[in-house]
Amino acid sequence: MSEKNIKSNKALKKVLVLTFMLCFMALPRLAFSQQDPMYTQYMFNTQTINPAYAGSWGSFGFLVLSRMQWVGIDNAPLTNTFSFQAPTKNYKFGYGINLIQDRVGRENRLGLFGDYSYAIDFDNNRFLRFGLKAGFTNYSNNLNAYTLYPDDSNDPLYMGYKHSLFIPNFGVGIHYDSERFYIGVSSPKLLNNRIENNDVNYSGYAEFRHFFLSSGFVFNVYDNIKFKPTFLAKLTSGAPVEFDFSANFLFNEKMWLGAMYRTGDAVGAIAQWVFDNGLRVGYAYDFSISQLRGMHFNTHEIMLSYELQIVKQAIVSPRYF
Repeated sequence: MSEKNIKSNKALKKVLVLTFMLCFMALPRLAFSQQDPMYTQYMFNTQTINPAYAGSWGSFGFLVLSRMQWVGIDNAPLTNTFSFQAPTKNYKFGYGINLIQDRVGRENRLGLFGDYSYAIDFDNNRFLRFGLKAGFTNYSNNLNAYTLYPDDSNDPLYMGYKHSLFIPNFGVGIHYDSERFYIGVSSPKLLNNRIENNDVNYSGYAEFRHFFLSSGFVFNVYDNIKFKPTFLAKLTSGAPVEFDFSANFLFNEKMWLGAMYRTGDAVGAIAQWVFDNGLRVGYAYDFSISQLRGMHFNTHEIMLSYELQIVKQAIVSPRYF
């Protein structure tokens, strides 16, 4: 091993150890509640939660994802996401855009965020990336549309219309990836933003600070079968930590099939087909195991992504994450 590789490996180990220390120091102080959108196919949609992921595809790429949660319940959560990412010519920098439309009940959020990343190349397709995210969310909540109990019909908190609140925010992330392994830690929204209504002396949180820790790796089972376990931890103040675990098999470098488990919420299945021209189509089905089970037709998630290889580079095919 060359002296350069030895030094780079030592530097990489120091950075990864520091990342893990920061994560475990944060765990006892943090918990999770759903406010930012959740995704079952998070391993292919990491850019929405970690800006350091931008540019990791090594190509110009687009992703569209629609998540229909708890189908059959009126005004159930609905999330539509569009992401774009690309590297610069020397692959040291990446940039991207995320457009997220999220509806939960009568609340509507439309977010537009830009991503920027810087990559340290450790050779052998190993990169340590640092990312910044910045943008805004447009929040609205039509209080006149709520059906109130008779005793609450004159409650001033439900009078009027909270319209077009402009909520800026920013986030950071670290992401290490190699051909068959990745780990990342991020906080896509560092600011706790509040809703203020001076007319009725009301104040509440529109956005909480979230933290994410994700990882996954791939190894061979047989010549044409690979196995990929992944996990995602989602944390914020006010509720238990939530974990997502998935186990996926890749057949003939073309089809992903797997299963997932989300603590206290759902189990499900994941499938994805990889086409030769850079197109991917994925589908996930979540079966609820929470107290809401039996009250809806579960959750469906559809994903489509496309990669356009403009800059010449030897890219792993297919991409595993």
